Amino acid sequence: MHALDRLPDLVILSGDLVEHGAPEEYAQAASRLKDLTLPFLIVAGNHDDRDCLRQAFPDHRYLPETGALNYCIDEHPVRILVLDTCRPGLHHGEVDEQDLAWLDRTLRLDPTKATLLVMHHPPFVSGIPYLDKYRLMRPEPVAEILRGFSNIEAILCGHVHRTMIKRWAGTVVVSCPSTTTEIALQWRPDAVPQTFLGPPACMLHAWDPLEGLVSHLSHIDKGAGPFPFF
Repeated sequence: MHALDRLPDLVILSGDLVEHGAPEEYAQAASRLKDLTLPFLIVAGNHDDRDCLRQAFPDHRYLPETGALNYCIDEHPVRILVLDTCRPGLHHGEVDEQDLAWLDRTLRLDPTKATLLVMHHPPFVSGIPYLDKYRLMRPEPVAEILRGFSNIEAILCGHVHRTMIKRWAGTVVVSCPSTTTEIALQWRPDAVPQTFLGPPACMLHAWDPLEGLVSHLSHIDKGAGPFPFF
Protein backbone atom coordinates (compact mmCIF):
# COMPACT_ATOMS: atom_id res chain seq x y z
CA MET A 1 0.00 0.00 0.00
CA HIS A 2 2.73 2.46 0.96
CA ALA A 3 4.56 1.86 -2.34
CA LEU A 4 1.65 2.83 -4.58
CA ASP A 5 2.21 5.98 -6.60
CA ARG A 6 -1.18 7.24 -5.45
CA LEU A 7 -1.91 6.43 -1.83
CA PRO A 8 -5.43 5.23 -1.01
CA ASP A 9 -7.56 7.47 1.16
CA LEU A 10 -8.79 4.47 3.10
CA VAL A 11 -8.17 0.73 3.51
CA ILE A 12 -11.09 -1.64 4.14
CA LEU A 13 -10.28 -4.96 5.83
CA SER A 14 -13.20 -7.04 4.58
CA GLY A 15 -13.32 -9.60 7.39
CA ASP A 16 -11.47 -12.58 8.89
CA LEU A 17 -8.63 -10.66 10.45
CA VAL A 18 -7.76 -13.84 12.38
CA GLU A 19 -8.47 -17.56 12.19
CA HIS A 20 -10.06 -18.50 15.53
CA GLY A 21 -11.20 -15.21 17.07
CA ALA A 22 -8.80 -15.50 20.02
CA PRO A 23 -7.52 -12.41 21.88
CA GLU A 24 -3.88 -13.31 21.26
CA GLU A 25 -4.56 -13.47 17.52
CA TYR A 26 -6.06 -10.00 17.55
CA ALA A 27 -3.08 -8.73 19.55
CA GLN A 28 -0.82 -9.95 16.77
CA ALA A 29 -3.05 -8.48 14.06
CA ALA A 30 -3.22 -5.10 15.83
CA SER A 31 0.56 -5.10 16.24
CA ARG A 32 1.11 -5.71 12.53
CA LEU A 33 -1.44 -3.12 11.51
CA LYS A 34 0.44 -0.45 13.45
CA ASP A 35 2.81 -0.33 10.46
CA LEU A 36 -0.04 0.78 8.23
CA THR A 37 0.07 4.57 8.03
CA LEU A 38 -3.22 4.78 6.11
CA PRO A 39 -6.59 4.94 7.91
CA PHE A 40 -8.47 1.65 7.82
CA LEU A 41 -11.90 0.23 8.55
CA ILE A 42 -12.62 -3.17 10.06
CA VAL A 43 -15.35 -5.51 8.85
CA ALA A 44 -16.34 -8.61 10.85
CA GLY A 45 -15.88 -12.00 9.16
CA ASN A 46 -17.10 -15.45 10.07
CA HIS A 47 -13.75 -16.25 11.75
CA ASP A 48 -13.92 -13.10 13.86
CA ASP A 49 -15.25 -12.68 17.39
CA ARG A 50 -17.13 -9.40 17.72
CA ASP A 51 -16.20 -8.70 21.34
CA CYS A 52 -12.52 -9.56 20.90
CA LEU A 53 -12.45 -7.49 17.74
CA ARG A 54 -13.83 -4.45 19.55
CA GLN A 55 -11.40 -4.87 22.42
CA ALA A 56 -8.39 -5.18 20.11
CA PHE A 57 -9.20 -1.94 18.28
CA PRO A 58 -10.65 0.41 20.92
CA ASP A 59 -9.78 3.51 18.87
CA HIS A 60 -12.14 2.40 16.08
CA ARG A 61 -15.08 4.11 17.71
CA TYR A 62 -17.35 3.68 14.69
CA LEU A 63 -17.79 0.03 15.74
CA PRO A 64 -21.06 -0.37 17.67
CA GLU A 65 -20.51 -1.24 21.33
CA THR A 66 -22.95 -4.17 21.23
CA GLY A 67 -24.65 -6.41 18.71
CA ALA A 68 -24.07 -6.51 14.99
CA LEU A 69 -21.21 -4.44 13.59
CA ASN A 70 -23.29 -2.37 11.17
CA TYR A 71 -21.97 1.15 10.64
CA CYS A 72 -21.83 4.06 8.21
CA ILE A 73 -18.81 6.23 7.37
CA ASP A 74 -19.87 9.48 5.72
CA GLU A 75 -16.67 11.51 5.87
CA HIS A 76 -15.53 10.92 2.28
CA PRO A 77 -16.88 11.78 -1.19
CA VAL A 78 -18.20 8.19 -1.27
CA ARG A 79 -20.32 7.03 1.67
CA ILE A 80 -19.42 3.59 3.04
CA LEU A 81 -22.05 1.33 4.60
CA VAL A 82 -20.92 -1.85 6.33
CA LEU A 83 -23.60 -4.53 6.80
CA ASP A 84 -22.62 -7.25 9.27
CA THR A 85 -23.65 -10.55 7.66
CA CYS A 86 -21.99 -12.76 10.30
CA ARG A 87 -23.63 -14.68 13.10
CA PRO A 88 -21.68 -16.17 16.03
CA GLY A 89 -20.82 -19.82 15.46
CA LEU A 90 -21.92 -19.86 11.81
CA HIS A 91 -19.77 -19.72 8.69
CA HIS A 92 -22.52 -18.82 6.24
CA GLY A 93 -24.02 -15.34 6.22
CA GLU A 94 -27.39 -14.18 7.50
CA VAL A 95 -29.16 -10.88 8.11
CA ASP A 96 -32.21 -10.31 10.29
CA GLU A 97 -35.03 -7.77 10.37
CA GLN A 98 -32.98 -5.36 12.48
CA ASP A 99 -30.14 -5.42 9.95
CA LEU A 100 -32.55 -4.84 7.07
CA ALA A 101 -34.24 -1.96 8.87
CA TRP A 102 -30.85 -0.38 9.60
CA LEU A 103 -29.80 -0.71 5.95
CA ASP A 104 -33.00 0.81 4.60
CA ARG A 105 -33.03 3.62 7.17
CA THR A 106 -29.38 4.52 6.58
CA LEU A 107 -29.69 4.52 2.79
CA ARG A 108 -32.71 6.82 3.03
CA LEU A 109 -30.68 9.42 4.96
CA ASP A 110 -29.04 10.40 1.65
CA PRO A 111 -30.45 8.65 -1.44
CA THR A 112 -28.23 10.61 -3.85
CA LYS A 113 -24.67 10.40 -2.48
CA ALA A 114 -22.42 7.79 -4.13
CA THR A 115 -22.36 4.80 -1.78
CA LEU A 116 -20.40 1.59 -1.34
CA LEU A 117 -21.99 -1.29 0.56
CA VAL A 118 -19.53 -3.66 2.24
CA MET A 119 -20.54 -7.17 3.33
CA HIS A 120 -18.29 -10.06 4.29
CA HIS A 121 -20.39 -12.73 2.53
CA PRO A 122 -21.12 -12.49 -1.21
CA PRO A 123 -24.87 -12.69 -1.88
CA PHE A 124 -24.65 -14.91 -4.97
CA VAL A 125 -23.94 -18.47 -6.07
CA SER A 126 -20.35 -18.70 -7.34
CA GLY A 127 -20.49 -22.21 -8.82
CA ILE A 128 -17.79 -23.48 -6.43
CA PRO A 129 -19.80 -25.98 -4.36
CA TYR A 130 -17.85 -25.77 -1.11
CA LEU A 131 -17.96 -21.97 -1.18
CA ASP A 132 -21.64 -21.69 -1.95
CA LYS A 133 -22.56 -23.49 1.27
CA TYR A 134 -21.17 -20.47 3.12
CA ARG A 135 -22.54 -17.57 1.08
CA LEU A 136 -25.09 -15.05 2.32
CA MET A 137 -28.27 -17.08 2.65
CA ARG A 138 -31.65 -15.60 1.74
CA PRO A 139 -30.21 -12.41 0.19
CA GLU A 140 -33.48 -11.42 -1.50
CA PRO A 141 -34.59 -8.93 1.21
CA VAL A 142 -31.25 -7.11 0.88
CA ALA A 143 -31.66 -7.01 -2.91
CA GLU A 144 -35.19 -5.66 -2.57
CA ILE A 145 -33.93 -2.73 -0.49
CA LEU A 146 -31.01 -1.97 -2.79
CA ARG A 147 -33.19 -1.91 -5.90
CA GLY A 148 -34.93 1.12 -4.44
CA PHE A 149 -31.76 3.20 -4.70
CA SER A 150 -29.76 4.27 -7.75
CA ASN A 151 -26.67 5.54 -5.91
CA ILE A 152 -25.07 2.20 -4.95
CA GLU A 153 -21.75 2.26 -6.79
CA ALA A 154 -20.83 -1.31 -5.83
CA ILE A 155 -21.05 -4.01 -3.17
CA LEU A 156 -17.65 -5.08 -1.84
CA CYS A 157 -17.21 -8.51 -0.25
CA GLY A 158 -14.50 -10.67 1.31
CA HIS A 159 -14.83 -14.26 2.51
CA VAL A 160 -14.26 -16.22 -0.72
CA HIS A 161 -10.49 -15.67 -1.21
CA ARG A 162 -11.09 -15.07 -4.92
CA THR A 163 -12.01 -12.15 -7.13
CA MET A 164 -15.52 -12.54 -8.51
CA ILE A 165 -17.76 -10.00 -10.22
CA LYS A 166 -21.52 -10.19 -10.62
CA ARG A 167 -24.32 -7.81 -11.53
CA TRP A 168 -26.85 -7.99 -8.71
CA ALA A 169 -29.71 -5.91 -7.29
CA GLY A 170 -29.17 -3.04 -9.71
CA THR A 171 -25.45 -2.69 -8.97
CA VAL A 172 -22.29 -4.81 -9.18
CA VAL A 173 -20.75 -7.11 -6.55
CA VAL A 174 -16.95 -7.41 -6.37
CA SER A 175 -15.25 -9.88 -4.05
CA CYS A 176 -11.73 -9.30 -2.83
CA PRO A 177 -8.87 -11.78 -3.26
CA SER A 178 -6.76 -12.84 -0.31
CA THR A 179 -3.41 -11.86 1.11
CA THR A 180 -2.98 -15.50 2.20
CA THR A 181 -4.44 -18.59 0.54
CA GLU A 182 -6.50 -18.77 -2.63
CA ILE A 183 -9.58 -21.02 -2.77
CA ALA A 184 -9.28 -23.53 -5.61
CA LEU A 185 -11.56 -22.98 -8.60
CA GLN A 186 -13.47 -26.26 -8.96
CA TRP A 187 -16.93 -26.72 -10.47
CA ARG A 188 -17.73 -30.38 -9.80
CA PRO A 189 -20.53 -30.87 -7.24
CA ASP A 190 -18.40 -33.49 -5.44
CA ALA A 191 -15.19 -31.41 -5.49
CA VAL A 192 -13.04 -31.72 -2.37
CA PRO A 193 -12.35 -28.30 -0.80
CA GLN A 194 -8.83 -27.10 -1.57
CA THR A 195 -6.74 -23.98 -1.08
CA PHE A 196 -3.37 -23.01 -2.46
CA LEU A 197 -0.78 -20.35 -1.79
CA GLY A 198 -1.78 -18.08 -4.63
CA PRO A 199 -0.40 -14.64 -5.43
CA PRO A 200 -1.48 -12.32 -2.60
CA ALA A 201 -3.58 -9.43 -3.82
CA CYS A 202 -6.08 -6.75 -2.92
CA MET A 203 -8.66 -4.68 -4.78
CA LEU A 204 -8.09 -0.99 -5.47
CA HIS A 205 -11.25 1.06 -5.99
CA ALA A 206 -10.92 4.54 -7.47
CA TRP A 207 -13.91 6.88 -7.59
CA ASP A 208 -14.25 10.09 -9.59
CA PRO A 209 -17.32 12.36 -9.50
CA LEU A 210 -17.46 12.39 -13.30
CA GLU A 211 -16.21 8.90 -14.18
CA GLY A 212 -17.66 6.97 -11.25
CA LEU A 213 -16.03 3.87 -9.79
CA VAL A 214 -13.32 1.73 -11.39
CA SER A 215 -11.87 -1.31 -9.60
CA HIS A 216 -8.45 -2.88 -10.09
CA LEU A 217 -7.09 -6.26 -9.03
CA SER A 218 -3.69 -5.38 -7.52
CA HIS A 219 -1.11 -8.09 -6.85
CA ILE A 220 0.98 -7.38 -3.80
CA ASP A 221 4.12 -9.27 -4.84
CA LYS A 222 6.06 -7.75 -7.71
CA GLY A 223 6.84 -10.03 -10.62
CA ALA A 224 9.71 -9.74 -13.09
CA GLY A 225 10.01 -6.46 -14.96
CA PRO A 226 9.38 -3.72 -15.91
CA PHE A 227 9.57 -4.54 -19.62
CA PRO A 228 9.30 -2.22 -22.64
CA PHE A 229 5.74 -1.18 -23.37
CA PHE A 230 4.61 -0.45 -26.95
